[in-house]
Amino acid sequence: MEQQDINANVRHNVVVNVADGAFFGAATGIASFVTVIPLFMHTLTDSATLIGLVSAIHSVGWQLPQLLTARRVASLRRYKPMVLLMTINERLPFFGLALIAWFAADLGRELALWLAYILLIWQGLGGGVTATAWQTMIGKIMPHRWRGTFFGVQSAAANLLASVGAVAAGVILDKLPSPLDFVVCFGVSGVAMFISWSFLAWTKEPSREPEHTHGSQRDFWASIANILKRDRNFRWFLASRIISQLGLMATAFFTVYAVQRFGLDDQTAGIMTALYLIIQTVANPIMGWLGDRIGYRRVMEVGALLALVAGMGAWLAPALGWFYLIFAIAGVANVAFWTMAMAMTLEFGSLAERPSYIGLANTLTAPATLVAPLIGGWLADSAGYNYTFALAAAGGLLTWLILRFAVRDPQSAHMIEAHAEPQVVVAS
Repeated sequence: MEQQDINANVRHNVVVNVADGAFFGAATGIASFVTVIPLFMHTLTDSATLIGLVSAIHSVGWQLPQLLTARRVASLRRYKPMVLLMTINERLPFFGLALIAWFAADLGRELALWLAYILLIWQGLGGGVTATAWQTMIGKIMPHRWRGTFFGVQSAAANLLASVGAVAAGVILDKLPSPLDFVVCFGVSGVAMFISWSFLAWTKEPSREPEHTHGSQRDFWASIANILKRDRNFRWFLASRIISQLGLMATAFFTVYAVQRFGLDDQTAGIMTALYLIIQTVANPIMGWLGDRIGYRRVMEVGALLALVAGMGAWLAPALGWFYLIFAIAGVANVAFWTMAMAMTLEFGSLAERPSYIGLANTLTAPATLVAPLIGGWLADSAGYNYTFALAAAGGLLTWLILRFAVRDPQSAHMIEAHAEPQVVVAS
């Protein structure tokens, strides 16, 4: 009965969750963690290390708490109520950033900087305490043979609206006086976040008995240790995700480097961000579709090689124009390590173990997500951005080697079984 309910509601759930992703993307386009927020922080500090923390806080906040919520998620009959409550914490802070931008002159640079970081940490952790329940919910309501495609289409919708938001942000930053420009960007972002929430609330999720509940915290942590001990393939997958953070961290420095080296202006920065997002819009459904058919690991291998190319390109770029191509390549690499890694994580272990695998895959990656841009920022401050980009290229190469020679694709068995399953149509 549960599976019948899931199949009957696939179209509805695809539509409302893609709409959720689209407006979430619009919010993060007009208040981009790659350009707009770093540019705002640049008005409060000149430190490349502190500016590099922006994307790290966003990513680490999303990853770090996930294992800590896995035991709670595993005991739930329905995941949606937890998702709706917890996700408010990743949406409200954008209104707070608008207030800080407006009152920054009165607050002073140092206090405004600290308050901005507090809000960014709240926003990141808000995503993290939501993420395990959300991913487990998606794994429940989406048939496994459609997961890569769904994540790809949702991410494409998010990036499409994010690209529109990024262009709008570029115009706002260019036309409006400061601090009104940042106030408008952050305020509109907050409104889009709550439109996104309303679509998420329409998700239809059937109730079911929990697959497994741990009797105590000790039992739960014992099961976590057992997963790491027995699943060698998952350990190598974790290693690839950890090392990949070095390959991806260069993106956080592209904009500031281009401003300092080539005089990148605000409107061009908005166009480059839009290109970064448009490329992801195109790449997401294609790579998701390919991942469902040839395996997520192979698509992640391509992403690792592209991270290598992006790092080398930024290192050797002789002119500003090169950064259009560099942002495009980095966008595809990001798809591989975001969309495909999320889909691949849902293939490890049994259904009862899924929250634990999700938590492990993200929480254990979080320290590397934080440390990688700190290392990149320290290198940029002490030796120059070229060293940062060279390290990113090395990270992409090492990630490819691990994926190519040590990781097996866990979805292979599902891909074989899928040929015997009736197809579920998700779009008319």
